[in-house]
Amino acid sequence: MSTVALITGAASGIGAAVARRLAAGGARCVLVDLDGEGVERLAKELGGAWLAADVSQEEASLEAVALAERRFGRLDLVHLNAGVSGQVDLADFDVARYRQVVGVNVDGVVFGVRASLPLLIRSGGGAIVATSSLAGLVAFSGDPIYTMTKHAVVGLVRALAEPLAVQNIRINAVCPGFTDTPLVAESREMFVDAGFPLLTAEDVAAAVESAFYADTPGTLLVVQPGRQPVPYRYAGVPGPAGGQRPPAL
Repeated sequence: MSTVALITGAASGIGAAVARRLAAGGARCVLVDLDGEGVERLAKELGGAWLAADVSQEEASLEAVALAERRFGRLDLVHLNAGVSGQVDLADFDVARYRQVVGVNVDGVVFGVRASLPLLIRSGGGAIVATSSLAGLVAFSGDPIYTMTKHAVVGLVRALAEPLAVQNIRINAVCPGFTDTPLVAESREMFVDAGFPLLTAEDVAAAVESAFYADTPGTLLVVQPGRQPVPYRYAGVPGPAGGQRPPAL
């Protein structure tokens, strides 16, 4: 039985690289992107299904999962990859732009998890990988709102890891550094001129595939140029004096 994968933000960049990698391994893919022409073209190339939709809207995720069930009858892997850069100026605040960034980067992940769980469970379990960023682990002063949204993704993945594992669903995240995708296209020349290495979309796609099968739920894979992906380890926080454990909630 072939693996069925759902990928958001799939028309280009990391999402497209993941789709090609999984399809080459025999997976049947459901691709979602706001770029309707791009996602249709890739889906036809890979023999998959597609949906042109805005993941900041809950209906998009529900429709994508319904498409997976209708076309392929099951769902095994979910890559919640759609994202946009922040670039929200707090001194000249654009509420519409702020809502757009939070809608795609945070709501899109929450809606994607929520919509996919029932079919993953009916399929016997599976795995979810969210695309976060190094900005989900450290402070990136160049884009504070983007940093906030990627921290939110990391927090969601860590908090859901244990309860989803009980249902035979692994949820993990990849946290890549700067990657040569349309998201950094405007800054690419600056990186090249500075001699700063960029990840390729294929580098990150390989890490996503590893994250699908990571043994430890809640794994956060750091992806940097020239290095093997490595799980990020938190140091932990001090507990209350006396060593008391918090009550079960």
